[in-house]
Amino acid sequence: MLKFPKFAAVAALAFAALASPSLADGDVGAGEKVFKKCAACHAVGDGAKHKVGPELNDVFGRTAGSVDDYKYSKPMMAAGEGGLVWDDTTLTEYLANPKAMVKGTKMAFAGLKKDDEIANVLAYLKSFSESEAASAPAAAETAEAAPVETAEASPAAEAEPVEAMAVETSKGAFGLGRVAMADEIAAWDIDIRPDGTGLPEGKGTVAEGEPLFADNCAVCHGDFGEGAGRWPVLAGGQDTLLKDRPVKTIGSYWPYLSTVFDYVRRAMPFGDARSLSDDDVYALTAYLLYLNDIVDDEDFELSNENFASIRLPNEDNFIPDDRLNEPHYAKGLEPCMTDCKPGPVEITARAQIIDVTPEGEGDENTGGGID
Repeated sequence: MLKFPKFAAVAALAFAALASPSLADGDVGAGEKVFKKCAACHAVGDGAKHKVGPELNDVFGRTAGSVDDYKYSKPMMAAGEGGLVWDDTTLTEYLANPKAMVKGTKMAFAGLKKDDEIANVLAYLKSFSESEAASAPAAAETAEAAPVETAEASPAAEAEPVEAMAVETSKGAFGLGRVAMADEIAAWDIDIRPDGTGLPEGKGTVAEGEPLFADNCAVCHGDFGEGAGRWPVLAGGQDTLLKDRPVKTIGSYWPYLSTVFDYVRRAMPFGDARSLSDDDVYALTAYLLYLNDIVDDEDFELSNENFASIRLPNEDNFIPDDRLNEPHYAKGLEPCMTDCKPGPVEITARAQIIDVTPEGEGDENTGGGID
């Protein structure tokens, strides 16, 4: 393999950025969509504050590791001290493979693999950088010259006011709030039960789920569900539950497929929850079944019609919650809260450290943070 000095690699990237239309001219609107992959850890725009990673307003022209009120990793601060400044060239290289460019960075993101995605997200970030905005006055002049429809001229302004929707006030002890409306309850009441109750209509295949997983999930969970950094592993772990360090995945531990579907639909992708369509969730769930060898056909289609027929391997090892049959529940008694056991309480076992809590205070152990 041929190797080039660092300066040569940067020069090559700069040339590529100038020569390639996809890198030279990004689309701000498309970049906003790409930025959803970043929004879990970074904020940008009015009022942006640091999250897991630093806010990215005015990132162009910023020296790496230089924002005063954010705790960077030592390698990132060293890179800034060595002269690393964020611009088209350096950000292109960094976004493609953060850990390769700044070895030791705490940024868990694996990188954007498509040139057009990098160009688009850079265009989007430029719209929040004053130095870049100042270099494009023509665009601002065009915007100022564009006719603006005033409220007086707008037909919508002449429309009759919409009658306020009647709401039922609270009947609670303090009379606060109001009774939730039917559509509000429906938007919240989306849980899926093991027997399929609550499933929306829809369908999706393993093959359709693969690109969805790559675009929305792989950055945290790995290309094949193996986990990235400290983010959860989703596949594998079969026959490990009795070992000292069990690997609890969808295929090895979870009891019901409804939990997978419900969680993906309700909470994923991280930072952009509820952005997936029902068909997308069916396809992603089918792909997760495939990653765990529960189905082995890429053409397998999961739908609301066959969902309840799918069984996860560990279902039989879960038992029903029968606490309502315990004496103090069944007889309506208060549970014992004091002196329940004769003699002092003894510790018989301790929770095993399973490498989910950082040890020490070194920046290299700060988890899934992002520079």
